[in-house]
Amino acid sequence: MKNLDSIIQNARAAFAAVSDSNALEQVKAHYLGKSGQITALLKDLGKLAAEEKKIAGAAINQAKAAVEAALNARREDIRQAALAARLAEEALDVTLPGRGEEKGGLHPVTRTLERIENLFASIGFTVADGPEIETDFYNFTALNTPEDHPARSMHDTFYLLDVQGKVAENVLLRTHTSPIQARYMQAHVACYKHLETLPEIRIIAPGRVYRVDSDATHSPMFHQVEGLWVGEAVSFADLKGVIADFLKRFFETDDLQVRFRPSFFPFTEPSAEIDVAFMGGALKGRWLEIAGCGMVHPNVLNHAGIDPEKYTGFAFGFGPDRLTMLRYGVNDLRLFFEGDLRFLRQFA
Repeated sequence: MKNLDSIIQNARAAFAAVSDSNALEQVKAHYLGKSGQITALLKDLGKLAAEEKKIAGAAINQAKAAVEAALNARREDIRQAALAARLAEEALDVTLPGRGEEKGGLHPVTRTLERIENLFASIGFTVADGPEIETDFYNFTALNTPEDHPARSMHDTFYLLDVQGKVAENVLLRTHTSPIQARYMQAHVACYKHLETLPEIRIIAPGRVYRVDSDATHSPMFHQVEGLWVGEAVSFADLKGVIADFLKRFFETDDLQVRFRPSFFPFTEPSAEIDVAFMGGALKGRWLEIAGCGMVHPNVLNHAGIDPEKYTGFAFGFGPDRLTMLRYGVNDLRLFFEGDLRFLRQFA
């Protein structure tokens, strides 16, 4: 039988010579594997006499335990060395100055939307919401824009695909927030149908809208805030008063002029563009188109179940992105959506 002390010493030396856990397992197989030296000695015990087998077996088991102890000790040494190396790589230099947390801030368009909502809330308007994925009916038909209406060409938009991958022409990304008004009027009528006289509707509808358009002053995705006031004897004079008051409060100045220029929108009649001119600053004396408005078309009221002979209303639509450009002196709409922190930090 081979010298057990020699096997133990050789094993310890072999274990100490490797510094990788995978290599260590390969060396282990030389001594403790199925064909290892210790295993071979245990297999040879069957050739010995009973008395010799007992003595040799005890000695071999002691040698096996010594080799396993050396193996486990080397495993722990390698693990500790790997841990120390990793800690050294990830060590923190506590003498370095700390990294301060940067202040976040609202996006400038978000600031404008909140400002608009607060200003209209102060005169009794509530905020209404609706889906950005709309049906053709609410986006066009309910707003007096049937399929053959030429005004649809001004609203090129993104149509969605159905499950077969074909264009679902009746499902699209909304081109304005006017569908919110149509939905709200229908729900309002359903809620108060038991009353002889409908309570007034006074809402604003802010949100994202989508059209196929992109340049320095247009974006495929942009924002709108539309307003609606429906009730008995609501007039164009009310519309003019609300808009003029809002613009003066939004820009925080009385030093501006507002004019209503005749225009066309399929969902209002009569309709007007709203222009504003500042009496001072870089835009002094220059008329700027800022919104569209008009009296709600009788067909729109009829679609909602409201009697146009009894009720009237006005609607308007502002582009918060353009209001933001005017308020902060920004000359390119695309800056709002490019995510450049150098630009956005100015508003934080």
